Parts: sequence; C-alpha cells; structure tokens
Amino acid sequence: MARDADINEPTREFPGYPTGDDLKERSTAAPEPPADTPGDTGGPTPGGAGGAARGLLLLLGAAALAVVVLLGVQATGFLPDFRNPFAKEQTDRSQPPLLKSIQDLSRYVAAEGNFQVVVDTQNDRRNVPDFLLNERTLFVGAGSVEAYVDFAKIGEGAVVESADGTSVEIKLPAPQLGETNLDLEKSYVFAEQRGLLNRLGDLVGNDPNRQQQVYQLAEERITAAARDSGLSARAEENTRKMLEGLMRSLGYQRVTVTYTAP
Repeated sequence: MARDADINEPTREFPGYPTGDDLKERSTAAPEPPADTPGDTGGPTPGGAGGAARGLLLLLGAAALAVVVLLGVQATGFLPDFRNPFAKEQTDRSQPPLLKSIQDLSRYVAAEGNFQVVVDTQNDRRNVPDFLLNERTLFVGAGSVEAYVDFAKIGEGAVVESADGTSVEIKLPAPQLGETNLDLEKSYVFAEQRGLLNRLGDLVGNDPNRQQQVYQLAEERITAAARDSGLSARAEENTRKMLEGLMRSLGYQRVTVTYTAP
C-alpha cells in the first residue's frame, strides 16, 4: 500500500524519531543539571568529620562497656577464668617406683653434721683461648652426714654384768659415718662460664650427666670434711649418754661404755 510523501506518522513497527526541527530545538536548549545520586561523593558534606568522630567514640564506648560486663560476669563466677592459650604446661610421664630390696637396719644415729662446700672447677685446653674452649662452674653444695653405731655388730660377751648386779660394762663398735646426702634443694650453681665451642656442642648434643661430676665432687669434699669435724667423737658421747640413762632406769648404778677399734 503506497503512502503519501507529506504524511510522516509513526507506526507500531517504526516508532517516531527526531526530525531536523527537533534537533535544532534540543541544541539551543540549556542542559539540565544532573540530579544528585545517593552514592555521589564528589565533595565534602557538612558535618561529615563530626559524624565519623561520633561513630568512633560510640565504638570505643561499646568496647569498654563489653570489657566491664565481662569482668563483672567473671567476678560473679558464672564464667571460667581467662587463661593464656600459650601458657607453659608440664606433663609428668614418669614410671611408678620399683621396690628393689628392703634391708633391716640396727643403727643408732647419734649425731648428724650439716655442711656447705663451694666447688670451683675449670676445664680448658692448652694454648686455646678461654672464649673458645672453657668450662668453669661455681657450685654451692649443701649436704649432711650421719654418724651412727651399728648394734648388729655387738657380739657375745659385749655386755658384762657385775656379780652383785649393780654395774654393767658394754662394749660397742666404733661409730661410723654414713653416706653423704647432698641436698639438691639447698644446692645451686652460682655461676657458670662456657666457651663458644662448648656452647655450640651443647646445641648439637648436650651431656645430661655433666652436672653429675660436680655433684660427686661436692659429696667427696663434704665426706672429707665430716671425717675431720669430730663427728665420730660426738656420736660416741651421745651413745654413751643414751645407754647410761637406759641402764640406770633398769637399776644399774654404774654403767661403763667402751668402744672397740674401728
């Protein structure tokens, strides 16, 4: 179907489009300013800095309030104590003690001496500087030694009673010194110096028995001091007094206690 050239009407298939007059009107019209959008941040808004400061203050206040509430709840005992997640813990995997033997003792401990010794040992190499190879330990050792009389060594005829029953004579073995008991709770390493190579050796393989040599030396020094301290003489005197009091309570008027040669 033909259309007239003067007729310019839009149809459903071809919508209307701007003509030359419409383009001319649009070019002469002033552009409208763009509408503000919610996300436009082109410039500072009044009160923006104050709002951020108020928000920060509110956040700090909420955090402080939460801490106060937690502390208050913890004080009431409703929550468990706060613990350090990286706290040091010790696990004991030791085996139960094993009883190896039992010995019957007939010792009368008559005296005990407490000693303290300072052990100063140094191990180094000739013509090698101390800062390279040097082991020096200053150890303060505290220990005790007992002096006892072994009644199991009293043989027949050691106790002689007089004919009238008023006196008694007792022969005892000489007092002995027991083993030195090193008190590790009162003993300590006062100072220790080790060379550079010694420290490097500890990183590779440390000797767990290194301190054992120092302990043994301290025990030997204490044992030697106990022999020269008159501890055996004190044990003889205390044992004599004990037996004299015991025999007099049994009715003996005169008690004689002698000791055999060690």
